[in-house]
Amino acid sequence: MEDFIFYIELGLKHVLDLNAYDHILFLAALAIPFTFREWKPVLVLATIFTISHCAALALSVYELLVMDVGLIEFLIPVTIFLTAVFNLLYLKSAKEHKSILLHAIATAFFGLIHGFGFSNYFKMLMAEESDKFSPLLGFAVGIEISQVLIVLGVLMLAYVIQSILKVKQPLFIGVASILIILLTIPMLWETYPF
Repeated sequence: MEDFIFYIELGLKHVLDLNAYDHILFLAALAIPFTFREWKPVLVLATIFTISHCAALALSVYELLVMDVGLIEFLIPVTIFLTAVFNLLYLKSAKEHKSILLHAIATAFFGLIHGFGFSNYFKMLMAEESDKFSPLLGFAVGIEISQVLIVLGVLMLAYVIQSILKVKQPLFIGVASILIILLTIPMLWETYPF
């Protein structure tokens, strides 16, 4: 049980680490188009991200698929950038054409990329573990808890800005997405592998 708690804490720290804020930026970009009343779909997306993130870890830990670290480190900010750009395109599309399915597929793919980004470190941690499923499950629980906290935080911030400060939702989505794009550009530059 002590090991399980350790991996839950590791999952929490992995996402909430302000020095490695890529997860926070991605989750913020993911949650920006939603309002507080639309909390269910965004939490479903966060869970899809957790599942695919942990699937990538499992593929790596069981050595079923190993990815190039340099490429993955570059693709992580690409996922953040594309999610923010998607938000801007989302603004231009008609409300009736907005599909959660496209969002879910992209989120699952991006979760795989983020999972492979952490896989080498996680694999080293688990080198001495005979049972690999329990640590993966604990890590997934920690990731899910931290992601729910971030998503709810973004939704609360959006609620305050849009309801109390009376900023229209399209303006909020546009400004927040552009801010995320600007924060992501240096990450793209630093990790560009070619």
